[in-house]
Amino acid sequence: MRRLIFATQKLDPNDPVLAATVPMVRALAARVDELVVLCDSAVPGAVPANVRVREFGARTQVERGARFTAALAHELRPRPIGVVAHMVPLYAVLAAPLVRPLRIPLVLWYTHWKGHAVVRVAEKVCTAIASVDKRSFPLASRKVRGIGHGIDVDEFTCTEVPGGVQLRALVLGRYSPAKGLETILRGAELAGVHVEAHGSDESFENYKRGLEPLAGAAELGGPVARTEVPALFARSHLLINNMRAGAPDKVVYEAAASCLPVLASNPLFDDLLPPELRFERDDPESLAERLRTLDRRRRPELRELVARNHSVDHWADGLLATVERV
Repeated sequence: MRRLIFATQKLDPNDPVLAATVPMVRALAARVDELVVLCDSAVPGAVPANVRVREFGARTQVERGARFTAALAHELRPRPIGVVAHMVPLYAVLAAPLVRPLRIPLVLWYTHWKGHAVVRVAEKVCTAIASVDKRSFPLASRKVRGIGHGIDVDEFTCTEVPGGVQLRALVLGRYSPAKGLETILRGAELAGVHVEAHGSDESFENYKRGLEPLAGAAELGGPVARTEVPALFARSHLLINNMRAGAPDKVVYEAAASCLPVLASNPLFDDLLPPELRFERDDPESLAERLRTLDRRRRPELRELVARNHSVDHWADGLLATVERV
């Protein structure tokens, strides 16, 4: 029996940030006999029948760590083909003393610009690391394999270009300094473009307040449910993303899967976006020029690239190949 253990934060198809984990789990489950998911919390019925969920949520980080370790130890018999830590390097660090002595592959999936101490330890104790691209892992390591981003392409469809003379730009994601929202707001104002932004300010409330003087007529909204995202894409002319280099935002691939033009500054999108859809990160004028000359047509060619290189099936195949190669 092929069993895989997958450690992640949450299974909730309506979570504004973590909902995309659910189709990833479903894709992995379709490729193994049994998938064991260790997570902090889960919504009942979100995953297929061959997925067994063990929740380790607790009031404190120490309690969560102890419960995670106990749950993992219990699931190592019968022997799994591997253990995957999804986006939380600490899971890999906690798992290593149990997993590595048994020669069970331990793989970290991580795509972020932060290379803090826990990431450095995780890189050392893992047998392999999977990321969107070798450049989307913050440390230089021979262990890194680029496998794409894992987009559920079927969740998104191409729509008609919305009417209206004024260009409507959408911004999705947390209100964080790493998102470079000041550049977006200034560039949009220079080009006369309306911006609609949605995201959580849970960790950066002061940052969001600091953006308000720059917002003008822009809408700085709160987080939206996962089910609302396709409608936001449908009523927008484009998506703008200014995430700092090293962390290719999933929303860029999701918008591309909806055939939306995307303007992005992250150089990691060079395999998806042509030069005319990229701008300099800290240069509002560069963004404004791209906005002034934007071709509003929908872009089915972007959807094709996402389906080919970043679909959830492509990701699941790549992750399992990574697990079984080591």
